[in-house]
Amino acid sequence: MDAFFAAVEQRDHPEWRGRPVVVGADPKGGEGRGVVSTASYEARRFGIGSAMPISHAYRACPDAVFVRPDIERYRVEAGRLRRVFRESAGDAVEPVSIDEAYLEVTSAVREGRYRDGAEAGRELKRRVFEETALTCSVGVAPSKSVAKIASDMQKPDGLTVVPPDDVRTFLEPLPVRRLQGVGPKTAAALTEESIETIGDLARRPSSWMTERFGKNGAWLLGLARGEDDRPVEPDQGLPKSRSEEHTFERDTADASAINRVVRTMARELVDEMRAEGILFRVVGLKIRTEAFETFTRATTLRAPTHRSGPVLAILREQLEEFLDGRRRYRLVGVRLAGLERDIGQRTLEEYVVDAGEATGPLSRFPPWSVPGATVPRPGQWRFGRDV
Repeated sequence: MDAFFAAVEQRDHPEWRGRPVVVGADPKGGEGRGVVSTASYEARRFGIGSAMPISHAYRACPDAVFVRPDIERYRVEAGRLRRVFRESAGDAVEPVSIDEAYLEVTSAVREGRYRDGAEAGRELKRRVFEETALTCSVGVAPSKSVAKIASDMQKPDGLTVVPPDDVRTFLEPLPVRRLQGVGPKTAAALTEESIETIGDLARRPSSWMTERFGKNGAWLLGLARGEDDRPVEPDQGLPKSRSEEHTFERDTADASAINRVVRTMARELVDEMRAEGILFRVVGLKIRTEAFETFTRATTLRAPTHRSGPVLAILREQLEEFLDGRRRYRLVGVRLAGLERDIGQRTLEEYVVDAGEATGPLSRFPPWSVPGATVPRPGQWRFGRDV
C-alpha cells in the first residue's frame, strides 16, 4: 500500500488531501519525543520518512498535519484488503505486515482468470481502489525478492512487471541496497569491496562471497542473480508478529523505570494474544539509546505459549545487557513472534510451564523447578490406569 496510514487519514479527511500529513508521535512544537510512523508523499518531499524522530519532522515541515496513529482503524482497512487479496489469489496470500503482502497468481493465470501476471496486477490495483479508495503499488515477477523490488520502483500507484527472461537485466543497474537483507552495515561492507550495484554483486564468485560474508553471502549472491525459490506461504490469518513501543518523555538510565515500562507492554501484548487464542514462540526486545543507536534481541522458546511468566523473565534477562547505569535510553519495545493458533495442549512440558508461570526461559527450567507447579521430582513419578 502507498503510505498506508497517511493515505487512510487523507481519505477520511478530505481537507488534508494534497497536504503533507505525518502520522506518528505528538511533535509538541518540535520538542516532542517518538518517531514518524508514516509520511504522505507530500511530506516526503520535505525529507520526512518512517522512523525519523518526530522533532526532526516538525523542523523539516512545521506546517504539516501531524496526527496520532489510529491502529484499530488501520487494522479494519487491512482486513478489507486481505479479503481482496484472497479473492484475487485464492489462499496463496502471505501477509508481510499490515500494509504489504505477497500473492501467488500462477494458478489463477493457468485457470484463465487472468491473461498474464500484468493483467493480474492491474486487476488487483483496480479492486483495491474500488474497495478502499486507496492506491497500492504492485510488482509482478517470478520470485518474491524480485517482486518486492519491483513493487517499490514506481510508487505511488505503480505497476512494474519483470518477465522471467528479464530478471538479470532488471536487477543489474540497481543499487545493492535494494536487495532484501542488505542493511546499512552490509551495504558499507560491500562498498568497501567496490560492490555498488546488484550487477557488481552478481559477478562475484560464490567462494569469495561465502568466505567474506558466510552463509548470508551465498544467500545475497543468489538474490543478486535472481535465484529465489521461496514459495508464497498461505495466509493463516495471523501476522508475522505483534509489537509495542514506548518513547520516554526524557532520555533515561533508570533501570526500574525501563523495566516497569517493558513489563507493562509485555503483559498487555500477552493478554491481548491470549484473548485472541494466539500462541507465540519468540520474545524480542528493542531498545534505542539517546544517540539513536538501536539494538534488538530475540529468544526462541522451546514450546509456544501464551503465558506472561517466560516472557517477563526473558525480557528481564535481555535488558540486563543494557541497563548498566551509564547509557541513557529514549525508546524500548517488545515483540512477540512465531505466532500460531492455540489448538490445545501439545506437550507435558508445556502443561507444566503453563501451570507454574515459569520465571525464566523454558530451556533453563526443568519441570520440577517451576515455581508453583505441583510436579513430582525425578524418581517420584507415579503412574496408574487413569493417567
